[in-house]
Amino acid sequence: MAINKIEEMKLVTLCMATDNRDAFSRLVVAYQEELRRFILNLTSGDGCLTDDIAQDTFLKAWLGIRSFQGLSGFRTWLYRIAVNEFLSYRRKNSKAVWSDKPLEDMPIVSETDAHRITDAKIDVNTMLKHLPDAERIVTLLFYLEDMPIKKICKVTSMPEGTVKSYLNRARRHMSDFLNNN
Repeated sequence: MAINKIEEMKLVTLCMATDNRDAFSRLVVAYQEELRRFILNLTSGDGCLTDDIAQDTFLKAWLGIRSFQGLSGFRTWLYRIAVNEFLSYRRKNSKAVWSDKPLEDMPIVSETDAHRITDAKIDVNTMLKHLPDAERIVTLLFYLEDMPIKKICKVTSMPEGTVKSYLNRARRHMSDFLNNN
């Protein structure tokens, strides 16, 4: 369910002013699918971890809704919380082993032609899995979530030059990966 910016601000205002759970529920419904897809790709296809991070993201958003200042969109603010939750998990579990699922079972994007995409999907999953966290985050935000660089800067709290640098490095790392495999 897509909502426009005016509707989004009305819902956020209701949440802030009256703790309206129905309004927040509509925000969750509007953003949960794309946010979960983003987190699923961050976690290299770990569905359980994705569920945990998504739930923690929405819970923190609900509890902190009054701190939302509206300097960026609600979606941008929500993605910032999700990135922080992911990075916090990674710090706490730096020695944790990532998913043992076969790469072909890890979703990356909506598929239109399974036969044509299978090899590319495996390559993309493998490349993303080997990127450092910062490069993976900006790459997913830019290419998968179609966020402009200025919004990525707000989500990641990185300067524009750093985001561009990470995107450039990620492209180089992915190119090297494809050339060597």
